[in-house]
Amino acid sequence: MDRAPSLARTLPVVANANPLDEAKDLQAMLVSYAKQETIEPLKELGRYLAFGLAGSLLVFLGVLFIGLSVLRALQSETGTIFDGQSFASMGPYAASILVMGLLIALLLRAMSKAKKAVQ
Repeated sequence: MDRAPSLARTLPVVANANPLDEAKDLQAMLVSYAKQETIEPLKELGRYLAFGLAGSLLVFLGVLFIGLSVLRALQSETGTIFDGQSFASMGPYAASILVMGLLIALLLRAMSKAKKAVQ
């Protein structure tokens, strides 16, 4: 008759382990796990956020400077077309707002296409 090995014979025998050492090991393991699962992803998120904010600031400045350059060009290079007290003096301002709005619309369109490509 073939007997199955008893449970006591299959489990490794643990030498007299000190409960305090086991608690310290458990604490060290929990601390390293917490760092791995919380601190490191937060560092990556912070890096991602920093690059995103820097990029958005540069895009804002680019759109602003393009709008101001259109305004300045229309004010200085068109001669007397937009001079005077008439409603036409608002032309350069409307054109620069239109150009900035167009740039923002193009940026939003590109962002939505990129978001769809990621999904």
